[in-house]
This record gives sequence, structure tokens and C-alpha cells, in this order.
Amino acid sequence: MSAPVPHPPTIGAEPQTQAPPPAIALRGVSKRYGGQVALEPLDLEIREGEFFCLLGPSGCGKTTTLNLIGGFVEATGGEILIQGARTDRVPPHKRNVNTVFQNYALFPHLTVGDNVGFGLRMAHVSRREARPRIAEALELVGLTDLADRLPTELSGGQQQRVAVARALVNRPAVLLLDEPLGALDLKLRKRLQIELAQIHREVGTTFVFVTHDQEEAMTMADRIGVMNEGRLEQVGSPEEIYRRPATRFVADFIGESNFVEVRRAQDGSVVAHDGSRVACPPPEGDWQRATLMVRPESVRVIAGNGHPAGLVGTVVGSSFLGSFSRVAVQCEALGMPIIAALQADAAAPLANNATATVSWSPQDAVVLDPHMDNEE
Repeated sequence: MSAPVPHPPTIGAEPQTQAPPPAIALRGVSKRYGGQVALEPLDLEIREGEFFCLLGPSGCGKTTTLNLIGGFVEATGGEILIQGARTDRVPPHKRNVNTVFQNYALFPHLTVGDNVGFGLRMAHVSRREARPRIAEALELVGLTDLADRLPTELSGGQQQRVAVARALVNRPAVLLLDEPLGALDLKLRKRLQIELAQIHREVGTTFVFVTHDQEEAMTMADRIGVMNEGRLEQVGSPEEIYRRPATRFVADFIGESNFVEVRRAQDGSVVAHDGSRVACPPPEGDWQRATLMVRPESVRVIAGNGHPAGLVGTVVGSSFLGSFSRVAVQCEALGMPIIAALQADAAAPLANNATATVSWSPQDAVVLDPHMDNEE
């Protein structure tokens, strides 16, 4: 029997290249403490060089996820891969990962330079090699002139930057940040958000940042993973998370939202409980009941009763907030007032107790939790 003749390569065909593995891959990773579930089985991929934020309220599982990646707690099930290599059975000090904690964990008796170089010393890096690396890390965080100071002589923001430099000097594949800005005042926190994002762009290391602050996540992240009760509710860019939330929890947790319970009328239109027509994107699927989510900046308010696809109500509050005004309209069809963020001049004629109609464009509404008739 003759050997098979190999097929010649196709002329002009592009050579196939294998895509690089993600920086972090979690495959069915879960965590239980006895009978208590801290993390439901989780599947997640974080891209190489990405600034990824795990966002959610206290107890949602975000810090547990970070600790599983860092190896500080052992997974109950699943696999953790870092740059394609399985690491869930590797001890923390042997993972190519460094962590910045909220309390920074600096050594008070060591200078800034010695704090930054501590990891290099533990890795037995020679002083000749360590000196330029420490200098480079301090320059990156803008602390070159403070190398000889003790941590107690620094401000909170400077200590935070020392902790980042110490974590980056070992050139880890992944930098984990566990609410590192949580102890700082608002003004300093906002400034350091910008600095951290700039440091990330300069070093290109994969950052995984845990926070409960939605604005912090929206400011810095390439993508956000929103967590709730040990589950990952949605992953997406800040704009995707804000404009197209996948669940009511995400819509409610990120920014401010209006929720309107609606049903499909016999003529195919979408109406609120009192029968008022409301604007809705083209229905997907044969749902009969759903919740519409509309952001305040997408809500229009006009005096009187004059919009065919809107809800009539009474103005119950109006607050001037500089560039815009926040107007609340109580509609009969809803339990809670509709909130609108209007340009300041547009809200001027809307006095308290006045009749007004609220409406929005179909593309600005998001359908959540659709239900079929047989689910009632």
C-alpha cells in the first residue's frame, strides 16, 4: 500500500497562527466554606495587558475571586490558568502574580527604596541588577526623590504608589489590586485613579482591580465584571455595562436607572400597567411581560399631556445641579417617580405639582427579565 501523497500548500494561503492564551482563565472555579457558597462556578477570561475590574457590593465574591487567582485561598473546584499554565495547585509565592492590598503592607522600618526592592532581595537578585530596577519602578510612580524616606514620612497617596512600585518591580505577569484606593479621601482617590491607569498603559502588565465603587471601575477599566451573590452577572466594556445591562441588578448597581413594568398589548404595542403606550426597542422573542430600563439622561419631560408614547404624571421635585437639573415625575402607572436629568434651561418651566409627560426614544430603553404568558 503506497504512502499518501501530502497536499501542496494552497497558493496565497495565510499561515495559521495560534492565538496567545489569555492572561488569566478561570474554568468552573468555585469556592465553598462548609455549607456556605462564596463563589458559584465561574468561567472568565482576562486578556493579556488588560485593565480588568471586578465590581460589586460587599460579599459578592469579588475579593474571593482575586484571592483565588493569587493563591491566598484554595479553590473548591475548577481550574485557574495564568498565561496558559495551570496554577490552582501552585503555592502563592511561585505564581507569577503580585498583589497590592488596601493597607499597602509596607515595612515601617525600611526606606521606600528598600521596600520596593524587598521582593528582589527575596528572589536573590543581585544588588547590581536590583538598583536600576528599583530606580525604574520609583520613577514610574513618581517617587524617585523619596527613596530614602520611611513610610511614616509619606502621605497615604505616596504609600499607595510605593506599594504599586514594590509589586511591579518583580515584573509579574499579573498585578492584583484589592481596593487599594479605598482608604483615601475622594479628591486623592480620583487623582490616583488617573495615575494608576497611566501606569498600566506604560508597563502593559495585566491589572485585575477589585472595587465596590462603580465610578472607579468606569474610570479605569478596559472591561468590567459585575458580581452579585457569588455570581458573575455581566462582563463588558464600561459603555456596554452602562448602556446595555444584562440584568436588573447590573442596571441598578451601575449608575441611576428608571424601571417601568410593561406588557405587550393585543395590537403589538408596549404599554405600562395603566395602558399608557411607552417607547420600546423592537421586541426580541415572544415575551408578554418585561421590565424596561431607561437612564435619567435619556428621559424627556414636557409640560402637560402631549406625547402619544409617554407617561403622564406630576412633578414632585426639581433640583438644580449646575450643568443639569434632576427632575422627578410621579406617574400613576408606577410606584416610584421617574427621574430625568435635563439640561438646566429645559427644566425651568417645570414647577412642582405641575402636570408633565415623560418619554424616551425606543433605542434608549433596555428590555430586562422578559416573561412568557405560561410563566405567570
